[in-house]
Amino acid sequence: MSETPRLQLAHVTKRYPGVVANDGVDLSVQPGEIHAVLGENGAGKSTLMKIIYGAVQPDDGQMLWNGKQVKVASPHEARRLGIGMVFQHFSLFETLTVAENIALVLDEKFDLAALSARVTEVSERYGLPIDPQRLVHGLSVGERQRVEIVRCLLQNPQLLILDEPTSVLTPQAVQKLFETLRRLASEGVSILYISHKLHEIQSLCDGATVMRGGKVTGTAIPRDETPSSLARMMIGRDLPVCVSPPFTGDARLVFSVDKLSATTDDPFGTQLHDIDLQLHAGEIVGIAGISGNGQAELLAALSGELPVQAEMIKLEGKAIGHLRAGKRRDAGLCFVPEERLGRGAVPAMSLTENTILTAHRKGLKQHGLLKLNAAREFALRCIERFDVRCSGPAAAARSLSGGNLQKFIVGREIMQAPKVMIVAQPTWGVDVGAAAFLRQTLIDLSRQGVAILVVSEELDELFEICDRIAVLAQGRLSAALIKAHTNAESIGLQMSGLAATQQKQEEPADALA
Repeated sequence: MSETPRLQLAHVTKRYPGVVANDGVDLSVQPGEIHAVLGENGAGKSTLMKIIYGAVQPDDGQMLWNGKQVKVASPHEARRLGIGMVFQHFSLFETLTVAENIALVLDEKFDLAALSARVTEVSERYGLPIDPQRLVHGLSVGERQRVEIVRCLLQNPQLLILDEPTSVLTPQAVQKLFETLRRLASEGVSILYISHKLHEIQSLCDGATVMRGGKVTGTAIPRDETPSSLARMMIGRDLPVCVSPPFTGDARLVFSVDKLSATTDDPFGTQLHDIDLQLHAGEIVGIAGISGNGQAELLAALSGELPVQAEMIKLEGKAIGHLRAGKRRDAGLCFVPEERLGRGAVPAMSLTENTILTAHRKGLKQHGLLKLNAAREFALRCIERFDVRCSGPAAAARSLSGGNLQKFIVGREIMQAPKVMIVAQPTWGVDVGAAAFLRQTLIDLSRQGVAILVVSEELDELFEICDRIAVLAQGRLSAALIKAHTNAESIGLQMSGLAATQQKQEEPADALA
């Protein structure tokens, strides 16, 4: 391969009012190299990637592409050069189909039917199946991520930027993706890989650049490091370790779901079939599963967005299945959705205003009028208690990094003293330090007597914090097993449906025996 770097950044700087997002950043990526960019949320990684992709213009510094100085004025120019990017926060039009979204970024002429066939072929080849005719608004977060990745692969990039690409994949799918990335690298494609999963970085990446506070603080060869040493380079201290006191197992039943079945208006949605679930005081139960297997429908039913028959869901023995979300919150059920911006928080609204959205029932209103000073104090206490790094209660939600916004949303719900807390994807796209903080926060909350349900596609996370784990596949929920009685491989097989296939194949032999 050529010794000329595919990409070079020299002294790249980007300033915003009150903050220097990138401060004299140097970066070099060779053809065929898989290069990691490590750092906490807010370290400047996303801004740097947007500069490379032409979505943000730097204030100083230069960029060399295959040895020639270039100025990437727009994402269109970046794609013309051969740069593709999958953003952590997706850039898809919800009212268009998968194929139509992909067509928007293609420069050549196309036939939509032929393009749909290409989408199907490429997505299946790379282990990221997606129906090109589905409307994006009906896709889960994981399915939208697949669309973004496939969209980039269809452009035959020379440099592929991936931001948290495995956050919603099973272990088996992760290995399939890694095979794909290694094959692309062997063909000369350079890959910039952003992930907070340090074991993935070690397994996949050839080199790494570490950022902290907008500056490059070091470089490393990941395979020569340990997760602990990489974490120290990222956050400047040892990686926090979650401490989980054992669950006694004899606590009272707080929340139960009995034979919950539900249909969906989305023609591509997943019907729920006879869901049974029990949550006890002080217990964390995890639900694993690949996106699109009924998670969105289950969360809608449990949170109150999709009312069901009253007796299907009970809180402290009282039927609440027929109640809407607000009434369930009044009864003591709090909910953290997987989509932070847009559902967990309104992007343009301040943290104070976002506090009011769900916590108004906690002393923030009187005689039908909002108590704005009380809301501001509530937001300030949340910021201080949960170490939310921002400019204060007046900061807009969209100005926070993903990890800090998640800490605020989770903290806002915890401060409402819930009896039951349902959390979807609690640490999706969150750095290792913030993820450890959030996981420990949920453990501590559970041991205070709160029943917690965690829906996550991060198997490591579920095994770290949960007492029991169930799997949701094709709208059916398995029995929740004590985590010591199962393992990640078994759960991964159930998530992908392979366990059921293997069981069916073994049944004839068992019958003969």
